[in-house]
Amino acid sequence: MPESNLPPGTSFIKAPGRDAVLDTGAIEATVKTVLADVRRDGDAALRRYSLAFDKVEVETFEVSQAERDAAIAGLAPQMRADTEFAIANVRRFAEAQLATIGGLEVETLPGVHLGHRVIPIRRVGAYVPGGRYPLLSAPVMTIVPAKVAGCAEVLACLPPGADKAMIAGCALAGADRIFRVGGAQAIAAMAFGTESVPAVDKIVGPGNAFVNEAKRQVFGPVGIDQLAGPSEIFVLADETGEAEMIATDLLAQAEHDVRTRVGLITTDHALGAAVAAAVERQLTTLSTSAVAGPAWRDYGEIAVCADEAAMIAYSDLVAAEHLQVHTRDPHATAAKLHNYGSLFIGKLASVVYSDKNCGTNHTLPTMGAGRYTGGLWVGSFVKICTQQWMDADGVAAVAPAAIRQSAAEGLEGHRRAAAYRLSADTSC
Repeated sequence: MPESNLPPGTSFIKAPGRDAVLDTGAIEATVKTVLADVRRDGDAALRRYSLAFDKVEVETFEVSQAERDAAIAGLAPQMRADTEFAIANVRRFAEAQLATIGGLEVETLPGVHLGHRVIPIRRVGAYVPGGRYPLLSAPVMTIVPAKVAGCAEVLACLPPGADKAMIAGCALAGADRIFRVGGAQAIAAMAFGTESVPAVDKIVGPGNAFVNEAKRQVFGPVGIDQLAGPSEIFVLADETGEAEMIATDLLAQAEHDVRTRVGLITTDHALGAAVAAAVERQLTTLSTSAVAGPAWRDYGEIAVCADEAAMIAYSDLVAAEHLQVHTRDPHATAAKLHNYGSLFIGKLASVVYSDKNCGTNHTLPTMGAGRYTGGLWVGSFVKICTQQWMDADGVAAVAPAAIRQSAAEGLEGHRRAAAYRLSADTSC
């Protein structure tokens, strides 16, 4: 973060060692080739790239019902119960969110009736990453809200070498069809369609840099949820913060990826120093330190701000994906914040609960996108489409101004269309 952007009086106990930005030139070129090949060759290209990138020969891309059933049966009983617990919580919250989105019809002028409809997207594709760990919560967060929204068909793509538990997760979450295809080639298949994979209307779900770039390149004819970078967690804390707890939460997120951005923004220098020491101490016993350690070393930061106003200003500048609030009055602090992906208010609200099962979605904006958007939610799977109808009184109310404006703009066709309804007998 350039020093000129920092609130006055802000200093660093630990500054990030590097900016979490990739050189995307080679990635962009590779993805462009993959997209073109899949668009031209369909399933044949998917097979070539599955062998080249995933080292797996795939004969049949779609997972059969028997394979879905076997994957579910293969889950340990407690893992299945925990997955269904998460599904129920995500569904419950998505249903509550959907209830806040209603149709509308209003008569804004006598005879002028305006409104909108809430229309589910017809076919949605969920990309489910294989990743370093089999994250059963990943398909839950993308598939369940789409089903709640009423999408007619939800399909899932996951790498052919993904753990069978991930197939089970997709099936339990409600995916109508599941395909063994990963990476940029999966995004291409869902965007363009192949002999096996149908084209979708919108693609959602996180992935690696190649998946992200593929989503960027196909956007337009097909919708996407967002362009997601490495995961992020920041904690806002005053002198009431607990160093061991904060360090634990930072490392919990850092173990996702070596490029995870983790940080503490505090008004208390002593707390900042204590968190830095606690992170180093906890890393010595953390089994995932090979990942979390580089993330902390390269992208971790601890910023000390002059007061709460500066702490909030810096937090809004960062616009972190996950933002925890550990202050004396966390609800009061939270009410002053504007930019974040998801907010965790108070010491008991850990990111891990949202990541796994409490009900809010963990697919969230990164890289500062929290300044202009929130995360994936049930509203991501519906369209709000306007409509209008008029009677004669409505035409009389709006036509004269429309006629004059069209004439002033030199649009004779528009003028005639506006005038026609005013002068003609259109009662039939």
